[in-house]
This record gives sequence, structure tokens and C-alpha cells, in this order.
Amino acid sequence: MTRITFQGAMGAYSHIACTELFPNAEYIPSDTFEQAMELVDEKQADFAVIPVENSNAGRVSDVHFLLPKTDLTIIGEHFLRVEHQLLALPEAKLENIKTAQSHPQALAQCSKYLKQHNIKQISRIDTAKSCEQIIATKDLTTAAIASKLAAEIYHMQILAANIENDSNNTTRFLIMSKDKTLIEDDGTDFITSLVFKVKNIPAALYKALGGFATNNINLTKIESYMATGNFASTQFYVEIESHPSRKEFRLALEELKFYSENIHFLGTYKASPKRSL
Repeated sequence: MTRITFQGAMGAYSHIACTELFPNAEYIPSDTFEQAMELVDEKQADFAVIPVENSNAGRVSDVHFLLPKTDLTIIGEHFLRVEHQLLALPEAKLENIKTAQSHPQALAQCSKYLKQHNIKQISRIDTAKSCEQIIATKDLTTAAIASKLAAEIYHMQILAANIENDSNNTTRFLIMSKDKTLIEDDGTDFITSLVFKVKNIPAALYKALGGFATNNINLTKIESYMATGNFASTQFYVEIESHPSRKEFRLALEELKFYSENIHFLGTYKASPKRSL
């Protein structure tokens, strides 16, 4: 049976993404994103399904700082429509709820509802684990923001349904594997993710990326990181709409190499059809 790991507890949105991607697999919860990646690296799991960004709350910062360090390969992406529920113990009443706890991303995605109802936010490590904590404390004044699946698993009532700020609230997940085999180019849409560190010279980033512009290759994402502790050098995570085997990509890569100190390929994978939705 295929073993899939994710950060969080059973009922977390990452768990839901796993079930959509790999039905009837063995799902392995991990306490942290780093632990999930380590399980794959140590061959205790076949794949890790990791959230990287949300359409409403932006990037998952912990993951973006792990990406330049990991030796795993991104083999796919998945877009999950996220519907947040306000969950509480069966005896609780909405008018008595004073605080709501969940992952910071979930809290940010429901900020309008919480502000409207004067509910204080409490950050926790995971959406589903927030349910576990409420059950343990038997607190009737605290709610959790989590999924319908979490409500079923932990036998909690839904005080308010779909409380997210945006009706199209969507989280993008990356599928990560230890297998570094480059997928063959079949002419369809591909994304290539990589991290590079520019040389410490004027206009290095502009010049490093110039090859993609002159070869008519689109960059869909660029994120910066401090490469050293003294703020003297910067590395970048980019997502490129192309496949490394294509001539225009190879030409752009030559220019990137000339203005970079090192390049770390994270993976090439088929673009999800949901990218354009």
C-alpha cells in the first residue's frame, strides 16, 4: 500500500488533499513539515503532500524556508478548495464562543467572520489538532476552525459553516518524492521549480532572469531568501512554465548559470488544470 505523509492530524486539510490524490493509501500524520519530508527521505513514506500557498492568506512561510534545504523532488501539484467550519463541543452554543483556535493560515482565511463576531484568535500548530485540544479541555467557550471531515472524526458540531473570507478559498499543495527521475516532456504544460543564489554584483537578479524573458518563458512565482546570516547574499525560489529538455529553457538556463553561484532543481511536474480556474 502506498504510504502518504502530511503535516497535521487526521482530518486536517492536508489529510483531505492526500485522500483526493491517493485514495485508499496509508496516511501518516506528522507533527511538522520538516518531519513529513524526513519520513520520505528515510523511505518511511512514499510521498509527502505539503501546502505551499493559499489564494487568500498567501504563502505558507515554514514550507518556503524548507524548500531550499530539502533534497526531495517535487513531482506534482494539487489545488484544494478549502471550506472552513467553526467547530465546537456538542453542548456549546455560538453566542458563548469567546475564542477560536486553528492554524495561523486558517485564522487569516476566516478573519472577517471572527472580527464580526468578536471572537479572539488563538494560533495552533494545526486545524485538526485544535479539535483534539478542545475535547481534552472540554472548553465550551472555545471553537476550532477546521474541516467537515474533522467534525466527523472528532464528533464536534458545526456552529457555522463556510466562514472563510473568500468563496474561492484554495490551497495549493506540492507532492514530494525521493525519486529524482525527470518526467518526460510530452508537449503539455509543465512547471519547473528551482532555487538559485545570485552573485553579489549589481543587477545580478535582473541579468540572471533575462534569459527567460528573451526566450519567451513565463515565470509564475519568485520568492527571495537570505542566503547568509549577514544579509550580503540572496537566493531565490522560482517556478518556470517550461520543461528543462526544451531548447528555450536550456538557453535561459545558460544565462541563469552565468549570474548565479549555484542552482538547485526541486522538480519538474505537470501543471494542474486548476491553475487557470
